[in-house]
Amino acid sequence: MDPNTFPTKGNLILAKNSLALARQGYGLMDKKRNILIRELMTLIDQAKDIQSEIDVTFREAYQALQKANIDLGINYVQEISLLIPVETSIKIKTRSIMGTEIPLVQHDPAPVVPYYSFYNTSESLDIAKLKFEKVKELTIKLSMVENSAYRLASNIKKTQKRANALKNITIPTYEALTKNISDALEEKDREEFTRLKVIKRNKEKTNS
Repeated sequence: MDPNTFPTKGNLILAKNSLALARQGYGLMDKKRNILIRELMTLIDQAKDIQSEIDVTFREAYQALQKANIDLGINYVQEISLLIPVETSIKIKTRSIMGTEIPLVQHDPAPVVPYYSFYNTSESLDIAKLKFEKVKELTIKLSMVENSAYRLASNIKKTQKRANALKNITIPTYEALTKNISDALEEKDREEFTRLKVIKRNKEKTNS
């Protein structure tokens, strides 16, 4: 048997303190969950907006690319594409939201001057280049938002489980323990009071 369940005043104080701590913990978990849910909803809205923008920009980029292929020839456009360097400037840092580490992606913007000459190209190629660069930036941003949303959702699930455990198990357990110890101490006090009355009555009879 757990000594902390014995009906003593010390154990009653411990039980009440534990109950207060559990209630405080539940309040904090509930507040954390609500904050994370609001952040998640914001990220979901952002992801939808970015995805819509990507879809539109992709269509415009491919239309411009098709026109460039017609104007310049597919082989020539492919040769120009080989001049574009591999993206190596992306850096990933993190920031914290209520203890959840979410990615913060940083990268260097594409140079304004293209990697090809204007003399042998067309405006459609310039438009395609700009559109695909925008798609790249939007994709980087979308990956950051979606990854952040996934991490927040995972933390919300963990926080919900902890809050449920406090609400449905820990708090009721300490409420029951506090009541049981209080009832036992009250019964003990009544028994002691009755015993003292009997002793007093017997003492009075003896003296008389």
